[in-house]
Amino acid sequence: MITIHGMRASGNCYKLQLLMAHLGQPYHWVDVDSAHGETRTPQFLAKNPNGKVPLLELADGRVLPESNAILCYLAEGTSFLSADRWLRAQTLQWMFFEQYSHEPYVAVARFISGWLPPDHPRQLELPRLRERAHQALAVMERELAQRDFFVDGHYSVADMALYAYTHTAPAGGVELHDYPAIRGWIARIEAQPGYVAQQS
Repeated sequence: MITIHGMRASGNCYKLQLLMAHLGQPYHWVDVDSAHGETRTPQFLAKNPNGKVPLLELADGRVLPESNAILCYLAEGTSFLSADRWLRAQTLQWMFFEQYSHEPYVAVARFISGWLPPDHPRQLELPRLRERAHQALAVMERELAQRDFFVDGHYSVADMALYAYTHTAPAGGVELHDYPAIRGWIARIEAQPGYVAQQS
């Protein structure tokens, strides 16, 4: 059985819980509290020198970090990752977009707003983070105004990757009122068979 090391409050870890729920596959979950240094222990760093969750561990001891790489590995051979070369490239396009143009702003705004005290110096970053988050959401809105899901009109790991932090964006002060296509897309994802909500 595979093991996933993760923190339930993390959107990057939730992506994997969501996919596994859709697949209906059993797995072992190990809670790792990265907020209190549990990813910096010698034991964890031996598995992932980058000191981050999530981390996939196979029964034979092989390990794979990085949430979107894990999504692709787990979704291989399923309807959530196309076998078509062009559609796979489009899937990766949106997953790279999520990590480089979306998550650094939407997720970090949520972290600062929800986990740091009001007088923390990083609170000063919020206006810029929210501005960049809205830029990413505008790109998503234009795409979703034309189709139900990001790749070929079918629900895929690209949607799961982007949903993980988008649906919690208001917790970081990034409101979704002006994005009707995104709100419709969120509703479609939450209506998918096997959908599970994120646990805190």
